[in-house]
Amino acid sequence: MVVGGFGVGKTTMVRSVSEIRPLSTEETMTTAGVGVDDTTAVRGKTTTTVAFDFGRITLDDEFVLYLFGAPGQERFWFLWDQLFAGTLGAVVLVDTRRLEDSWYAIDRLEHHGTPFVVARNNFGAPRHTLDQLRDALDLPRHVPLVDCDARRRDSSKAVLVALVDHLFALSSAREPTP
Repeated sequence: MVVGGFGVGKTTMVRSVSEIRPLSTEETMTTAGVGVDDTTAVRGKTTTTVAFDFGRITLDDEFVLYLFGAPGQERFWFLWDQLFAGTLGAVVLVDTRRLEDSWYAIDRLEHHGTPFVVARNNFGAPRHTLDQLRDALDLPRHVPLVDCDARRRDSSKAVLVALVDHLFALSSAREPTP
């Protein structure tokens, strides 16, 4: 799962890294969203996800990573719980210009006990260190926090590698030692 606030780059991340043409439920924003969706920080945005995005990455002959990008607006959050069913882990994509848009995603993942990493999607030069961001989000030290540019395949791939590494570490920690 890729979750986060409205306009943070979730669709962009899925598109940049998927090996298949992603399924996208992007629709043109209309006047019906005026006063409902806060477009202040994303003035050039003309489309929005209304259900989810779907992409895929083949890791090897045995493992495939399925990517689901969740819609960011509060009015679509009811979908998240259904999308979390069966999810092994998630990426919380963060725009530091709107940190408060990240809190719901982090809260829902913690509520479901879903492991996650946080990725700071850099819109220009970062104004704060990752440690300052960790403090602002009140993230525990065990939650990985990484930088990314969701437009770049290599950067999005590095975020997903961080998630898979985190899931592997958590799984290894649970396995009994012989």
